[in-house]
Amino acid sequence: MPPQQGAKRMLRPTDVPASREVPASAEVPASAEVPASTRVASTRGVANRDVLVAGPGVVGASRGAVGGVVRPVRLSGVDVVRLGVVGIRTRRVRAVLSAVGISIGIATLIIVMGIPASSQQALTERLAALGTDILRAEPMPGQDPPVLLPEAADRMVARIGPVTVASAVANTHALLGRSERVDPGDAVGITVLATRPGLLAAVGGAVQEGRFLGPATEAFPTVVLGHVAAGRLGIDRLPRGQEPPQVFVGGRYFTVIGILGPMPLAPEIERSVLVGWTAARDHLRFDGHPTVVYLRAREDALEDVRAVLPATLNPRVPGLVQVSRPADALAAKQAAESTFSALFLGLAGVALLVGGIGVANTMVVSVLERRREIGLRRALGATRGHIRAQFLTESVVLSALGGALGTVLGVSATLGYAAYQGWPPVVPPVAVAGGIAGAVLTGVVAGVYPSIRASRLPPTDALAAS
Repeated sequence: MPPQQGAKRMLRPTDVPASREVPASAEVPASAEVPASTRVASTRGVANRDVLVAGPGVVGASRGAVGGVVRPVRLSGVDVVRLGVVGIRTRRVRAVLSAVGISIGIATLIIVMGIPASSQQALTERLAALGTDILRAEPMPGQDPPVLLPEAADRMVARIGPVTVASAVANTHALLGRSERVDPGDAVGITVLATRPGLLAAVGGAVQEGRFLGPATEAFPTVVLGHVAAGRLGIDRLPRGQEPPQVFVGGRYFTVIGILGPMPLAPEIERSVLVGWTAARDHLRFDGHPTVVYLRAREDALEDVRAVLPATLNPRVPGLVQVSRPADALAAKQAAESTFSALFLGLAGVALLVGGIGVANTMVVSVLERRREIGLRRALGATRGHIRAQFLTESVVLSALGGALGTVLGVSATLGYAAYQGWPPVVPPVAVAGGIAGAVLTGVVAGVYPSIRASRLPPTDALAAS
C-alpha cells in the first residue's frame, strides 16, 4: 500500500549503511523498531550537539561521529577559562588565602626593586644639584714627619687652567666648649677649622642662619657652626634682636655669626666650627698650613686636573698627596646600602616559593574534594586533556590574581615610601612585568602535578568516591 501523503516513512536498519553518516535532519520516529544489534543511544555533547553512539557496531552519528568513530571535542579558550574559575568561585575563602601568599612575594619583589631605584634617582638628582665637579686633596695620613701643604696651596691650585674655584681649611687642634665652665670633652667629635672665605663656593654649601665669614669678619673672634656641630652645641638658630651666642674656643670666647645647612659632599665640615684664617693665626696659634684643599673644575677636564693636582701641591713628593672625589664617596655609600636589596630580593623569592607551595596544596585538596565532579565529566565525554586544562587553568588564574594584587600593593608601597622620603618615585617596568610573569609561572609549576593527578582518576573510581 503506498504511504499516505505527508506521512513520515519509517527508517529501517537496512536503510542506513554502517559506513554512512546519518544527516542531522534525519528523523527517527519513536515507533520505529530497530534490532538490538543496531540499537542507537543518544547522549548530549558539550556544544549542544546530539551525538548518536551505538554499541560494538556504531550505526551512525549526527555531528561529531563519522564512520562509527566519535570525534573528540575541542574546548575553546573561553570554555577553558570558564571551567578554570569554577573552583575559585565556589571556594572563595580558600582561593583568597592561597592568592595572598603569591601577592606577598610579588609585592616584596616590586618593593625591593622600586625603592632602591627611587633612591638612586634621588641621589642622581642630588649630585647633579650639588655638583660632581668637586675634588678634595689632602696629605697622606700617618706619615712621620707629617706632610705639610704649602700655605698658599689654594692659590696655587686656582692657577690650574680648568679650575674654577679653590679654597682650603686647616685643623687648628684647638679645644672647644660651650663655655669655660663646661668640660671640653663634651664637644668631642667637633673640630675647629680655619677656613678661607671662598669655602662655600668650593663645596656647594649654604648658610642656614646668619652669615658666613668674609673679609670684614675673618680677622675677628667670630665662628660659623656646621650643621651637625650646631645641634651638638645646642645652638639651632640665632635669636634676632638679642645678643648672639658664644662658644669657648682655645681659651677665649668666639661669637657665633652663622649656622651652615647640610653639606652631604663635605660631612667633615658639618661637624666643625669654622674660624677665619687670620683670627686662627692671631688667637689659636695656627701655623698657616692647610690640611684639606677643595676645588671645582670643568667636568670635561676633571680627570686631567686630578692627575696634576698632587704635583702642584707637593712637587717634591707627589705621591704623599691623595686626591678624592666626594661624589664618588657618596655614590659608594649608596651602593653599599643597595647591597641589602639582594637580601630582600632573596626573601621575595622565598615568599613567592611559599605562595606557590600554598597554591599547589590548594589544588591537590581541590582534586581530592572534586573527584565525583571529575568522574562525572569523564563519564559524559571529557578527555584527560580537558581535565588537565581545567585544573591547570584554575592554578594559573589563582596565581595571576595573587600577582595582580601583589603588583598593586608593591607599586603603592613604593610610591608611598618614595613620597615619604621626598624621592622621585620610580617603579621599574621590569619589576612589574617580572612580578606578573613570575606569578603566572608559579601558577603553571604549581598546577602541573594536581592537573595530571586529576586527569588520571578513573571515571568509575571517581564516581564511587564519597
